[in-house]
Amino acid sequence: MSDLCLLQRGFDITEATKKVGTIPVYSSSGFSYFHNESKLQPPAVITGRKGMLGKVFYIEEPCWPHDTTLWVKDFKGNEPRFVHIFLSQFRLERFDAATSVPTLNRNNLRGIPIRLPQPSEQRAIATALSDVDGLLGGLDRLIAKKRDLKQAAMQQLLTGQTRLPGFHGEWEVKRLGDVATFFKGKGLPKSALSESGAERCIHYGELFTRYPETIGEIFSRADISSGVFRSVANDVLMPTSDVTPRGLAKASCIRVDGVILGGDILVIRSDTNLVHGPFLSLVIRYEETQVLQLVTGSTVYHLYGSNMKNFTFSLPTLPEQTAIAEVLTEMDAELAGLEQRREKTRALKQAMMQELLTGRTRLI
Repeated sequence: MSDLCLLQRGFDITEATKKVGTIPVYSSSGFSYFHNESKLQPPAVITGRKGMLGKVFYIEEPCWPHDTTLWVKDFKGNEPRFVHIFLSQFRLERFDAATSVPTLNRNNLRGIPIRLPQPSEQRAIATALSDVDGLLGGLDRLIAKKRDLKQAAMQQLLTGQTRLPGFHGEWEVKRLGDVATFFKGKGLPKSALSESGAERCIHYGELFTRYPETIGEIFSRADISSGVFRSVANDVLMPTSDVTPRGLAKASCIRVDGVILGGDILVIRSDTNLVHGPFLSLVIRYEETQVLQLVTGSTVYHLYGSNMKNFTFSLPTLPEQTAIAEVLTEMDAELAGLEQRREKTRALKQAMMQELLTGRTRLI
């Protein structure tokens, strides 16, 4: 490792010496605040020495490495971008030398044997991976833009501020308890879940992590059929308990009949002649602030049908609800496609790093 770079301990700043400025100060967890003086000129490579270990930062501007960091004092003729990539994948947290506060002793790294390509190949590797990073950055920006557009569309369409072509007339303000009945799922412990199970099912925890506003595909199965509660297409599902109140403002409309719904799932079964389930789930998610006002509890938070019956919302005609939900669902599908593409690109980058940093694949 001593042939890769020379690491140096960062510089302390006390509250008394901290001054207002434009120079970023990096601690072991990343950017912390600004100061009026720099210690390093770009390119700089900084990693954690104390506190948080393993993160490695590549900085292309003057900066100050805090005392909780190590910084590369000498690149030993190596390509700085390659040094950053190499250290990032080296899992420096493995070399924690402390028993309480994580600490990285740079002296413990020096004698570790590593294989290094020539600087020309290092530059080629860094350029190839930088190109993938550029693609990832572009996808991140596009996803953020699409999310902002969807949020704006929800604000306009779900409140009636903007009407889709062909729709007119006033919306009616409804109380959810007047257009829906409320049920609760039953049982379904995690131990009952089985990949080869005969029954499709939804565990309440999946409402937080796996399902968007509309549920078409069911991911889990179970070997249980008696004493269960089953879905009816158009039901809107919400979790009834969580350690944070915001987690309860999740609503998903299931479009499938007969799916087993586990305990701690609130089932909102609305009048299908009045309410389009996907529209309702979108409205509930959009009206998060109102949902949070209906939540009870302090340590563990709860949301029940007796709470949600007082949820109020504006309701257009059924055809307009359907049209609005279709527009927003299409936007969701586009977002999901972009996110899937981003995950594949991340996996590609990881595979490239595995090949290029071990020498299994050579660029020169």
